[in-house]
Amino acid sequence: MDISQFFNIAVNGIPLLFVVLGLVEWLKRLGVTGRALLVSSLIIGLLLGGGYQLSQSIPVDFGGWFAVVIYGLALGLVASGVYDVLRRSSAAGVVDVVEVDMIVDEAQTPPVQ
Repeated sequence: MDISQFFNIAVNGIPLLFVVLGLVEWLKRLGVTGRALLVSSLIIGLLLGGGYQLSQSIPVDFGGWFAVVIYGLALGLVASGVYDVLRRSSAAGVVDVVEVDMIVDEAQTPPVQ
């Protein structure tokens, strides 16, 4: 694998990360909570990451299959880590992940200079 292939795989994995996080949020709204939600983000990332790798080319040797598994595992771990950080931040009151209200009262907003 040359550097351009690695770059393409890394860049194309970023939208997959958002898909994984979106699916985890959807499972959360269905009532999945706690460790089950964390594990689900790992499994979803593994499946989508592995599926993405397989869509690029079918591996013909052990090294290729190993790369598919590692890519999916990495995507799942990153997704579960991002989810966990956001969950902890939300619980600590640092970030309100569930609801963001941006109500600006124009009468109290200072003029833009």
